[in-house]
Amino acid sequence: MNLRKTILNIFLLFWCSWGSAQVVFIKKGKIEFERKTNTHRLYFSGEADNWTEQFKKLVPQFRTEYFDLIFDENKSLYQPGREVDVQKTGFFENPALSNVVFKDFLKHAAVSQKQVFETQFLVSDSLKRFTWKLEPETRMIAGFECRKAVTKICDSVVVVAFYSEEVVLSSGPESFSGLPGMILGIAIPRLYTTWFATKIETITAADEKLITPPAKGKKSNLSEMTNTIDQAIKSWGEKYHDRAIWFVRL
Repeated sequence: MNLRKTILNIFLLFWCSWGSAQVVFIKKGKIEFERKTNTHRLYFSGEADNWTEQFKKLVPQFRTEYFDLIFDENKSLYQPGREVDVQKTGFFENPALSNVVFKDFLKHAAVSQKQVFETQFLVSDSLKRFTWKLEPETRMIAGFECRKAVTKICDSVVVVAFYSEEVVLSSGPESFSGLPGMILGIAIPRLYTTWFATKIETITAADEKLITPPAKGKKSNLSEMTNTIDQAIKSWGEKYHDRAIWFVRL
């Protein structure tokens, strides 16, 4: 009898431990992303004359902004979040820094609102397809264990992502998606810019109603918008021209 009782106690202990270790999968929520850019590396990399060194003193080394990504089982909306004091540098402003990106995974469609200099574009297209290479490396982001994946944009620009399978929807900041879970971290070394989740919250029914596509802007598709911008900035010089295009195509 004592043996049967001991076995039962061991079984109950195992069951309780196993149950408490179960992963809770998140299907709806709101993620805050911190986007940080090393402006000195972005604008002055490789330049070391006296004028450049003096100008660098007028420009903060890092620019930090926040974005929110609201999502449910099938849709997500990425948009500017809480405001912080950001010193405007005038000439040193890349296009498409405050994108709004809506993704519908049932329809495989996306709608993006991008402010490019004086023009606001409304870009409707299918979801972008990325060729991801999964890596063994992991890291913790906003309390979630994330796995590493790597892809490229514009043929040669490397993008490093970290995604969590605990957050079910295959979405992420900007236009990024296509991994087996939510992307909680992005790093693009050639743009000296990172996007990392700072927190994940539950959402209310009112929040969920906000997951709708933007509606304002000059209607276009990605190819048309890129060609228009390419013609407008082709005299900027190769380095600045290419980086502007990369930002626009995020």
